[in-house]
Amino acid sequence: MIWIAALATAWLTPLCASAADRPVEVVVGGTAFRGTAGEQQWMDFQRRAEAASKGSIRMKMLIRGELGPEEQVVSALRRGRVQYANLSATVASTVVPEISVLYAPFLFSSEAETDYVFDTYLTREFSQLFAKRGLEFIVFYDLGFQQMWSRNKPLLVPADARGIRFRVSASKSAEIFGRALKADLIPIGFTEIIPSLQTGLIEAGENGVTLYARTGTAAEAPHLTLTNHGLALSLIVADKRWWDRQTPAHQKILRESFPTAKWLREATRAEIANDLREAQKLKIQVHRLTPAQRAEWVRATASTQRELVAAVGGDSERIFNGILAAKRAFAARPAAPAPKVAPTGAPPSGKPATPAPAR
Repeated sequence: MIWIAALATAWLTPLCASAADRPVEVVVGGTAFRGTAGEQQWMDFQRRAEAASKGSIRMKMLIRGELGPEEQVVSALRRGRVQYANLSATVASTVVPEISVLYAPFLFSSEAETDYVFDTYLTREFSQLFAKRGLEFIVFYDLGFQQMWSRNKPLLVPADARGIRFRVSASKSAEIFGRALKADLIPIGFTEIIPSLQTGLIEAGENGVTLYARTGTAAEAPHLTLTNHGLALSLIVADKRWWDRQTPAHQKILRESFPTAKWLREATRAEIANDLREAQKLKIQVHRLTPAQRAEWVRATASTQRELVAAVGGDSERIFNGILAAKRAFAARPAAPAPKVAPTGAPPSGKPATPAPAR
């Protein structure tokens, strides 16, 4: 009996040790386009995290749509099949509806104001809201303001959008914005934009500059009006149940291996500036609003902010009022020196280019 027990101990001990030493597998979900900066961003994240962990973390990168559309990525997070993921704010609103408030038209008036409100208020608030819904918030990244694109003529004032066949995403904010313009709303998915333009089903829509310029939309709808009417926003999250089981060392690696919000902003803005400089090469006709034209857009959509807050419900009223308070605090600050601009086309600090934009 003693001999059998000793033999069993000798046999099982290395098995237990090998299980304890087995690398933590992190399944990463996303919908990056192949050959894009977004795909490269994920590959750099994998390289940095695995190197920093000295082999104790192993990534399984399902970042090219292998899991299906974003809605299925959310489902995989909830079921524990994915541990780390990139979600557009539109899809993240199915988990935390209050995030839709950030898409309210003309809620933010400048990049500096947006940065201040996110850094001093919104990041903290949404970290808590996502935690309550079972997701560990990693980072927001601002992917620039939303702009208007159109096929046949530029949309310079709200009257230009009246009756036009306007593509909207499956979000309450897009619907409310389109109705305020009295457009003919056509709700279709992102992958349907180009064929719908080609068949004439839609004539116009909205996106951030990078997504518009780099995914084929510009070729079919060459007019880009710089309205800066809303945010193009995305975020990185992790399954909180899984996250809380990881060691502090692994949590630190997984959080810090992804770029900071500040770096992502700078990289995105450098990329957008480069796209606008290259507009002629990309066959884009850029239309910049006069102050009077912009004022018309603001007036036409003035009621949409409160309408959206009421439609979303939950903590939306508190979040919205917090944003207004942070905006007032920003306006009361002494003027800051002009920020340094990254070289044309080059992301800051030598890091990889910005990830795939929100849709």
